[in-house]
Amino acid sequence: MAEKRDYYEVLGVGRTASADEVRRAYRAAARRHHPDVNREEGAEERFKEINEAYEVLADAERRAAYDRFGHAANGMGGGAGDPFGGAGSPFGDLFESFFGSAGTGGRRRAAPARGADLQVAVDVAFEEAVFGAEKEVEVLRFETCEVCHGTRMRDGQTPPRCTTCGGSGEVRRVQQTILGQFMTASPCTTCSGEGVTISDPCPNCRGRGRVSRARTINVTLPAGIDENATLRLTGQGEASHQGGGPGNLYVKVRVAPHPLFTRNGRTINSQVGVNVAQAALGDELEIDTIDGAVAFKLPPGTQSGQQFRLRGKGVPDLRANGSVGDRGDQLVTVHVVTPRELTGEQREIFERLAETMGSEVTQQPSHRGFFGKVKDALGV
Repeated sequence: MAEKRDYYEVLGVGRTASADEVRRAYRAAARRHHPDVNREEGAEERFKEINEAYEVLADAERRAAYDRFGHAANGMGGGAGDPFGGAGSPFGDLFESFFGSAGTGGRRRAAPARGADLQVAVDVAFEEAVFGAEKEVEVLRFETCEVCHGTRMRDGQTPPRCTTCGGSGEVRRVQQTILGQFMTASPCTTCSGEGVTISDPCPNCRGRGRVSRARTINVTLPAGIDENATLRLTGQGEASHQGGGPGNLYVKVRVAPHPLFTRNGRTINSQVGVNVAQAALGDELEIDTIDGAVAFKLPPGTQSGQQFRLRGKGVPDLRANGSVGDRGDQLVTVHVVTPRELTGEQREIFERLAETMGSEVTQQPSHRGFFGKVKDALGV
């Protein structure tokens, strides 16, 4: 590998050169060896070497380090970026206007902007969110004109080039500066930078290339989708008016509440009330689930606020690609309901029970757990 040349030698200045002298030397060398101007072999490598030298010598701290340690200084010798068009370069715009983008021979025009994104909301039932569903949404959007196919010209003709800018979308002007002649470019005011003129507008879209249409779009809701989830339908947004691709349609999901169930992620929560006898002796119950009623054996001695888990009766995993095989659980909270009114027989039974159980008050720990807090909140 060839030994790196001294940066001062590269720019042709002495070690005591001022910042202005370094800058002037750099300008002259860069113009002389720019690849779009100098076609000699090795000009591009020479240009990179000039840029690298200037980046170091133009920075006071890096120059001081280089003066002391040479190329061994930390951060020296790396591939320096091109300051013509790089961030922070004072000469980037001037050289790009004069020479054009390196390797292309001219400034690249920006890619056409795609169409606008749209957003709609869809209301779904609790069960539809759990198991998935097919829904329809109504959207009003701009679509490519079916008569001119977006050309904006009558019968789909190709619009002619703008005579002012010759189809480039830019108007260039030569300016005299201390560095010589430089060219500046600005968007063409005749064609608004598009490079074409709509001389014979399409009567259907009036030369806009797009028309407003109301559409009904089918939306597939995956099993397990939750409240406020947003689905993206690629390419279902508005058509571009500049020849770019269409935008996207974002569908926000709103889930209606259920009279019996609530949801926490993949877990469905429900509550059931039982009487004192059922809680004390146990019972065979029917518990409502999202799949229908299922048999459940309530164990004796069930306490108010106690929770039981029904495996596989919850919400499918949204990541399972619509499969309902991998499901969460249903969490059932049992509340012991104390009767407010008793028949004579019931009261007699309770009185006999009270005699056998006594009237001693059992002190409860002041430190309440989760189920205790649930009972407090429900007033049971």
